[in-house]
Amino acid sequence: MRDSKRLLSIFRALSESRQQALLDYAEFLAAKEGGEPAAEAPAEPLPIPRPEQENVVKAIQRLMQTYPMLERNRIFHEASAQMTRHLIHGVTASEAIDELERIFARHYELHVEARNQDTQA
Repeated sequence: MRDSKRLLSIFRALSESRQQALLDYAEFLAAKEGGEPAAEAPAEPLPIPRPEQENVVKAIQRLMQTYPMLERNRIFHEASAQMTRHLIHGVTASEAIDELERIFARHYELHVEARNQDTQA
């Protein structure tokens, strides 16, 4: 209860744009709590197109749906870094999302390589 009052007090003291950034980050953290992918995850990425207008949180959610075979915990640190670059350091959403796309694609390539090594062993 004490933490929620403190959080509300901090939230109210922020500018409107910072309040939105805090809400975006809270949504990002909540999405991370979703757990691990299902055991029957597809082997290939799902064809979910990138919308013209997308915020960083929605991009992370889309990429997690696109790559359900990846372990979220392995990507979380790098995705968090992109969220921080966007919210704190002023990197545009588009630039952060471009980097997130590269991160997820790289992790998928590593996933495929590991899967191929497992089948060859």
